Amino acid sequence: MDTQDTIIRVNNMKIDITIDEGILTAVRGVSFEIKQGETLGLVGESGCGKSLTCKAILGINEPICSTEGEIFFNANNGGMIDLLKLPPKGNEIRDIRGKQISMIFQEPMVCFSPLYTIGNQINECTRLHITKDKKKSKEITIEMMKKVGIANAERRYDQFPHEFSGGMLQRALIAMALVCRPKLLIADEPTTALDVTIQAQILELIKELQKEFKMSVLFVTHDLGTVARMCDRVAVMYLGKIVESAPVVELYHNPRHPYTKGLIGSVHKIGSRRQERLFSIKGTVPLALNLPPGCSFYERCESRIEGVCNVKDPKLDYIADKHAVSCHAVKSGLREGGERFE
Repeated sequence: MDTQDTIIRVNNMKIDITIDEGILTAVRGVSFEIKQGETLGLVGESGCGKSLTCKAILGINEPICSTEGEIFFNANNGGMIDLLKLPPKGNEIRDIRGKQISMIFQEPMVCFSPLYTIGNQINECTRLHITKDKKKSKEITIEMMKKVGIANAERRYDQFPHEFSGGMLQRALIAMALVCRPKLLIADEPTTALDVTIQAQILELIKELQKEFKMSVLFVTHDLGTVARMCDRVAVMYLGKIVESAPVVELYHNPRHPYTKGLIGSVHKIGSRRQERLFSIKGTVPLALNLPPGCSFYERCESRIEGVCNVKDPKLDYIADKHAVSCHAVKSGLREGGERFE
């Protein structure tokens, strides 16, 4: 594989959390890669392990989690570095975190301290990673605040978080994430707390800045409409595993995993009749603790194969060019249909 344009490659990542009942495996063998300028959408319902996956890349899950696997990042020194081998509080990961990899979190209100001005908090990244000069640092911060659409940035620089609206606070958070022009931006449901009109503005802003800075983006969401608008490829997660991965157009037009079909079928479509019922996935997501053998979607799946799906956990394998699925039923159908499958 050509690694020249690969920004990040995650191999078989596993995240365990110790709770009173035992070891909860929140992320179970996740693998993906993102190339330069590409946007990968990470989709799945709440609790499937999306945010833990993102935080593991930044090394901020410790000490509550135990993370195994490989996270190779194409750092500025031109080599692929395994982030999991770096000390979580060492200088190497600190030089990457915030400067080369940045993250936009879900709730902007809890990301800023109420005791310091917005400009002062954005300035922390500028002074840490760009320049120690106070005047120059302030100029860079104000320039970025203007770039993300914060009007009267010079005045807003000295205001506190409670003086910002939700939309403006999210723009300030984007400014903080992008002030160092990172190679990879992780956006963890960045519009969840905003109304629909502001959501559209924020998404458009992220796309514009991605193009300008030539960034790669890992976009985490449960909104399939947002995925269609923002992403080049999609990875669908269920109970800590990626169950399907494909280019966004391919996934929407030809979903193969029963869970993916259920997600897409549960979205209201323009032009559908009022009386038409939305599809719903039966059952509930089990707790990732002492899971029985076989596929974790077995109890909820309408395509399950007795004696197969409840015995062996399916692997994520390619069924077509750039389209991978983790499902025994799909693979069985391909073989029976005479199509080539390896």
